[in-house]
Amino acid sequence: MRYYEDFEIGDKIITRARTITEADVVMFAAFSGDWHPLHTDIEYARTGPFKERIAHGFLVLSVASGLLPLSEIAIIAFYGMDQVRFVVPVKLMDTIHVEFETVHKESRDNRGGVITFSQTVKNQHGENVIAGIMKTFIAAKGAL
Repeated sequence: MRYYEDFEIGDKIITRARTITEADVVMFAAFSGDWHPLHTDIEYARTGPFKERIAHGFLVLSVASGLLPLSEIAIIAFYGMDQVRFVVPVKLMDTIHVEFETVHKESRDNRGGVITFSQTVKNQHGENVIAGIMKTFIAAKGAL
């Protein structure tokens, strides 16, 4: 288990990878209510800017958050995101992983502190598809 004290500026975490499937897109559309044809209509998407369907940006962001090794970090709470940019579209059957780098630590109280990570979601070609800042409140040793 990694606690607040275990993180140093410059530490990096590279997650496992996951492929974005047709089922992911359909389930996300159903759950979110976002049935935009760019994600769900093959013929419409062929005439669009990407020439094929792409995954919802928030789907990719959600999958990326789930790739963080949550059971290995003493996370108390998700604290927020800043400067999120959807750089390159994720196509169906693209495989993504996430690279996190610790860029800032701020002690809060005896429970722990907020760690700021630079977060980059990359596809199987090494292209950045999403970039942003993620903050988490992480427990201090002995606080949980």
